[in-house]
Amino acid sequence: MKILIVSDTHSRHRNLELALKQEGPIDRMIHLGDGEGYESYIEKIANCPLDIVAGNNDFFSPLEMEKELYIGNYKILITHGHYYYVNAGIANIKKEAFARGFDMVMFGHTHRPLIDSSGHVTALNPGSISYPRQDGREPSYIVMDVDEKGEAHFKLKYIKKC
Repeated sequence: MKILIVSDTHSRHRNLELALKQEGPIDRMIHLGDGEGYESYIEKIANCPLDIVAGNNDFFSPLEMEKELYIGNYKILITHGHYYYVNAGIANIKKEAFARGFDMVMFGHTHRPLIDSSGHVTALNPGSISYPRQDGREPSYIVMDVDEKGEAHFKLKYIKKC
């Protein structure tokens, strides 16, 4: 199963469209917030099941703040991350995920990509596909491949310049 993990599109979809083109068919998309009301459009262009949560810029959104997913061998918490003060580090969000029995936590908000497998909880942040803030400021996303044994493999990817 091939899963595209994105965050912080902020109403700008060109790079999301490019990521979908780069990756080819996907089985599922996870969007970690700040879609700013474009959930239907995102689901349409993904052309697959979409799991999406509200971010701090999703004002008046009916979206949930968090979701619990089961993918492969993993219980996963998806959230935007702002309620866990992720701009100050990932200790709080990993501690909360562990306390609630999650194997993995996926979040956005910082606009900086991260794959952290230390400790008992794997933390993933795809960065921002629209407004990156890390060194080099390259739009980023994560591809999660789940093999036939239910094991997940992650790749941090960047939008190729045309």
